[in-house]
Amino acid sequence: MRRGLFISFEGTEGSGKSTQVARLTAKLRALGFAAENTREPGGTAIGEAIRHLLKHSSEGEKLFPEAELLLFAASRAQLTRELICPALERGVTVVADRFLDSSTAYQGLARGIETQQVEAINRFAVEKCMPNITFLLDLSPDLAEHRLKQRSDGEKDRMESESFDFFQTVRIAYIELANNQPERFHVIDATKPADTIEQEIWNYLTKKFHGFFLAERI
Repeated sequence: MRRGLFISFEGTEGSGKSTQVARLTAKLRALGFAAENTREPGGTAIGEAIRHLLKHSSEGEKLFPEAELLLFAASRAQLTRELICPALERGVTVVADRFLDSSTAYQGLARGIETQQVEAINRFAVEKCMPNITFLLDLSPDLAEHRLKQRSDGEKDRMESESFDFFQTVRIAYIELANNQPERFHVIDATKPADTIEQEIWNYLTKKFHGFFLAERI
């Protein structure tokens, strides 16, 4: 049985990742491909409990950066072993709303933890389970702030409440990642209409993984 594709989406809050994850998963299924989507933190019962602590619990306000990094890694380790790797081995395509690159950007550069330490923890959490392709939806912090206000009536979770400078640093980190790994990353201007972005993603996937999409569908 052929292995499924592992597709991840990255970007700051408000960049439209979740919308594109849902659209791509629906498109794949409509075309006859087995597909599942995940989110980080979360995706499993354990991961969702960690997500609540990281994003919504008042106790999360006291987290040190190192503890935050390890909690994200714990959620990711569980998700990788419980859901992602087994699905890929069954031939299922996995579409992930965030994966290890988020920790490199958010807990690494933005939180000031050394890159080597973040990379070591990421490797331990995911082992050899890496995305085949990562779509980075690039959006400026001011536009991201505007979108967040529109969708949440001004209420934000702990991560969304970070400063403009924090998200500017996250954006810089993501661009550096994409520049350093052009074989895996594809950067998309997130200011484009959602339909245009959806089509760009599909065009890129079917060109880059031409053989996969020509093969017999599951």
